[in-house]
Amino acid sequence: MLNRRHLRIKVLQILYAFFQSEEESILKAEKELLSAVERMYDMYLFMLMTLPELKRAALNSMDEHKKKLRPTEEDLNPKMKFVNNVLIEAIKSSSQLTKLSETRKVNWLGVESQEIFRKLYLTILESEVFFEHMNNDSEGLEEDMSFALQLFKTEIANSELIQYFFDEKSIYWADDLDLCCSMAMKTIKSWSPGKAFDVLPLYKENDDEKEFIVNLLRKTIQMNEENEALITELTQNWELDRIAKMDILLLKMGLTELQTCSSIPTKVSLNEYIEISKFYSTPKSNLFINGVLDKAIAKLTKEKKIVKIGRGLMT
Repeated sequence: MLNRRHLRIKVLQILYAFFQSEEESILKAEKELLSAVERMYDMYLFMLMTLPELKRAALNSMDEHKKKLRPTEEDLNPKMKFVNNVLIEAIKSSSQLTKLSETRKVNWLGVESQEIFRKLYLTILESEVFFEHMNNDSEGLEEDMSFALQLFKTEIANSELIQYFFDEKSIYWADDLDLCCSMAMKTIKSWSPGKAFDVLPLYKENDDEKEFIVNLLRKTIQMNEENEALITELTQNWELDRIAKMDILLLKMGLTELQTCSSIPTKVSLNEYIEISKFYSTPKSNLFINGVLDKAIAKLTKEKKIVKIGRGLMT
């Protein structure tokens, strides 16, 4: 489910906490890293279940309106277009999602969660995307899918109620919401009528993603003094304590990956840390990191410390 960049970001976050707290247990850091990745997967599952929960909130609201002392014709015969959405029903009926929800104890059960969706449903009733869908004359699968995706993108992914729920769950989840929403949308888009609604696995089958992040974390800690000495050498005109801590950490990760991940092309590693720095460090950090890593690559290649295995991996 997760791409390599987001896995690197998770490693970055755990390493930052490790060095800031002067933690000495690498095993503890590894455990926290894997736990953080698992939490991202839980968030992804939570987001997939939002549309069925909105359907439940809609049905509850309809039942309440029918019980009024003087129900209107609209109360007694509400429009069923939203609650009959075939895509939302496919998600609700997914045995795979249900099993994962039960196994991982990920659900929207409880009074607090139900109140979130009651309020969210009332908000959505006033939205333009909901009004247009409920009042146009379009019917069928294409309309249902288009509406569900638009509703998820504009109202659910941007919901302050949902964001607050995750903020309360974990401080780490604030950075994960965009990714989990995009992966949920990718999953929703991939569904085809007549097929079961399939959920993406946490790690790709026959891939080494878990091994990659554990190795990157462990090796960056183990090579800390070696990498720090190299950074000092390559930044002679800079005082190390005046360089942003995040820049130093990104450089240490980059140097570690270049030397220990033989299957990842040099250019890929270089570009990844430049891109991450644009979001997690200072405005000019990408230029600084680019320059230092360029020098490091030239030096380490000359010293034969960067060894790549496989066709086309030398650059």
